[in-house]
Amino acid sequence: MPEVTHDALIAALATVDDPEIRKPITELGMVDTVTIDDAGHVELTILLTVAACPLKDTLTRDSTAALMKVDGVASVNVTLGVMTDEQRTELRQQLRGGAPEKEIPFAKPGSLTRVYAVASGKGGVGKSSVTANLAAAMADSGLRVGVVDADIYGFSIPRMLGVEHRPTQVDDMIMPPVAHDVKVISIGMFVPGNQPVVWRGPMLHRALQQFLADVFWGDLDVLLLDLPPGTGDVAISIAQLIPGAEILVVTTPQQAAAEVAERAGSIALQTHQRIVGVVENMSWLELPDGTRQELFGSGGGQQVAESLTRSIGAEVPLLGQIPLDVSLREGSDTGSPVVLGNPTSPAAVALRGIAKGLSTRSRGLAGRSLGLTPAGR
Repeated sequence: MPEVTHDALIAALATVDDPEIRKPITELGMVDTVTIDDAGHVELTILLTVAACPLKDTLTRDSTAALMKVDGVASVNVTLGVMTDEQRTELRQQLRGGAPEKEIPFAKPGSLTRVYAVASGKGGVGKSSVTANLAAAMADSGLRVGVVDADIYGFSIPRMLGVEHRPTQVDDMIMPPVAHDVKVISIGMFVPGNQPVVWRGPMLHRALQQFLADVFWGDLDVLLLDLPPGTGDVAISIAQLIPGAEILVVTTPQQAAAEVAERAGSIALQTHQRIVGVVENMSWLELPDGTRQELFGSGGGQQVAESLTRSIGAEVPLLGQIPLDVSLREGSDTGSPVVLGNPTSPAAVALRGIAKGLSTRSRGLAGRSLGLTPAGR
């Protein structure tokens, strides 16, 4: 049997990521001890961030699998311990990268994360299902994506993305659950059952602030915010907390819905935010003979885009039209986004096209330091 070195064992464990933090357990100080005897039996002790870590079975399974790939390892026994207060503090400081506590990383001028606030004038237009599927499509293309379910009263993102466990808290830092490679946070993860949330403006603002500052998001490429319908407290708070967030307006073809959607987009005039574009949902139903039945009328999305273009004074494009699709509804109910579960369906193709357009947009230089200093005379 070949001799197995300690370095070989550590190298194998370096391929194991913490399921929540998405970094190697060797970098996070989670590997306490690892030894191997002459018979090839490995004893490994992993320190969990908290005793009630919901993914400890995943850590055990992945660590065992990684070590068993090392030539000369015959068996593995994993013991789970818990970090001390000092170790958790050190981990929290490491993850924050020396940044001050309670800081919203996406509000910093140097942030490269594209933040899209998905808004609608009224409920029932499919804003949350659009958000969930755009997030899943972007993550599937290789981007690092996060979603904040900012619809405090009508939270639905956990179900639509199939989030199965609660966040883990490391002191005052929250580790968001991950589903379909998307980091997710929602008030629905903190209330029992289907209990309603009855809060007023200040509490809504505080909850959003915690979601953005207390959650460890890591280095994201895109953050999607699923806003509640209308132009109330949450929309105003988002504009204050992340001034650089861009608004993505969702509407249906119906003229009544389009008129209300224009109001939601027009909030950008008061908050000085950019509108990235308009998405028209439920555009038509494709019949077996290939014809389209426009159940909710037509032209609403283009109407909103043109109206906002006139109001804002800058082009607001219609990014795409999403047809009615049973598989889109079914995927939202089962936590399997249609862009992953049925990627060739008409709705999935449209959603992937919109996600690709948003993903490939270059970030502007507004608010970013160029690293230039004036030359002296």
